[in-house]
Amino acid sequence: MPHAPLGSVSLYYEEHGSGGVPLLLVPGGHLTIDLNFAAVLPGLSSRRHVVAVEQQGHGRTADVDRDPTIANLGADLAGLLDHLGLERVDVLGFSLGALAAMELAVRHPQRVDRLVFASGFVRPGGYHAEITDPGLWATSTRMPTEADFTAMVREHERLAPPGAAGFDAVSQKLGPHVMGFTGWPDDELTQVTARTLVMIGDHDFVTLEHAALTVELLPDARLAVIPGATHNGLMQRAAVVGPVVEDFLAR
Repeated sequence: MPHAPLGSVSLYYEEHGSGGVPLLLVPGGHLTIDLNFAAVLPGLSSRRHVVAVEQQGHGRTADVDRDPTIANLGADLAGLLDHLGLERVDVLGFSLGALAAMELAVRHPQRVDRLVFASGFVRPGGYHAEITDPGLWATSTRMPTEADFTAMVREHERLAPPGAAGFDAVSQKLGPHVMGFTGWPDDELTQVTARTLVMIGDHDFVTLEHAALTVELLPDARLAVIPGATHNGLMQRAAVVGPVVEDFLAR
């Protein structure tokens, strides 16, 4: 299984398809490549070279003695591109993966041509209140279902390298860096050169108002709201998401 050795972390990645501008897929928190992108990967890789990665503590990439900050995760993506000899790519990042992808676009604008920023936020307050209040989780229809959580735990246990940290340990370590992330200053967002598609589900974690604000802050962005999609269900709506992403990425 291919891994990119990047100092303290060794990133698992897969390559699919060929041709076109390479597309980097970055899954969300507690999601593997398969859990996040299985529904859309065949269509996307039928037209281009796709590189899919699993971030620190996820899937086949072990957790390490390093804080999984958004800055570190974004730097890992740049390191993966260097490892593969890819100078410039399109990127589709979901949730945590969207934050890492935006960090890449902010710090290395020359490396990202087009960016699909799916279910991500750019400053605190981007989520619906029920997502940030544990007292509301049990009744929220936006939260992952019991089946979603079971699948995430099962895949972590199945794929994590021997001796790797357990699902709960990774979750506790990652949570503060996501929920406490302060985003990017406006002046950094206005310097992003990547043409960006801000995508959310109509029943997502991210509010419509925040998605619209993100579009306003970025120099070249547009908004897609996918009907009938929760946060975890967004990338499962392949019949809708696939054509929207393909249209956006088309040259």
